[in-house]
Amino acid sequence: MATFTEIVEAIMTPSIPLVIIGIIIILGGPLIFHLVLASSSSYTVPPSVLLLGPDNSGKTSLMTLFERGANPSKTHTSQIAHSVELNASTDSATKASFRNFDDATGTHTKFLLVDTPGHGKLRNVAMGKLARTEKVKAVVFMVDAAALGEQETIAPTAAYLYDVLLFLQKRASSKGKDKASIPVLIAANKMDLFTALPATMVKSHLEMELSRIRASKSKGLLDSGVGIDDVGSEEQDGWLGEYGSEKFTFQQMNEFDIDIDVLAGSVSTEEPGADKWWWWIAQRVVG
Repeated sequence: MATFTEIVEAIMTPSIPLVIIGIIIILGGPLIFHLVLASSSSYTVPPSVLLLGPDNSGKTSLMTLFERGANPSKTHTSQIAHSVELNASTDSATKASFRNFDDATGTHTKFLLVDTPGHGKLRNVAMGKLARTEKVKAVVFMVDAAALGEQETIAPTAAYLYDVLLFLQKRASSKGKDKASIPVLIAANKMDLFTALPATMVKSHLEMELSRIRASKSKGLLDSGVGIDDVGSEEQDGWLGEYGSEKFTFQQMNEFDIDIDVLAGSVSTEEPGADKWWWWIAQRVVG
């Protein structure tokens, strides 16, 4: 019978079988561990809600508010995407408030709230997040209602929203039956400011600007020299909403099973606050 010393010496002595066994353990161990985790029912990625919108609309402040349950201090412009894990509930209007984020009672659904950069040069990050829509349950597009009456604000805001809605429209047109539609909330922020437009005017201003952008894109295609036989398909592919309609309305997106709501609120104050936005999110995450 081999002694302990002989066994240790045999293990420590280089040999082809030991080298092969070592390589298998080193390379195969992590792979087996990953397969075990992936097959485990407890290893699941929670659904996500994307926060989109231009700079200074209040996305990062809203995420901080929902995470901490209190009005946030001054935040900085996001340069990369950030996410926090939150719990949503629709047991009652009280439990659905984000201010009860530490309430352990009732039934909750975990989800990720993903804040994306709004700067024009970084929107590829946001659109990249939107493109990976396997777990995206909803989109919250934040706008600065206090500055939306100014052309320098409404133009880039609507242009960004146009790209988001057109992406969702194309996705809905080509999706399989197993893919659920993605609803959109336009969160009209900064209602505590005197210059803020009411939700109805935010809606009409955005629809008017989206109509203008759509007409401009259509004219640009016609002026680009595209062959007359190709204009129809090319134009229709980039046409937002009901094809051929004179004016764009959010209701036209129902044709693609995309629901769009416009709700007013404020990140900075408790009234009107952000409860309506949280309740909207909770219904989409839990439902």
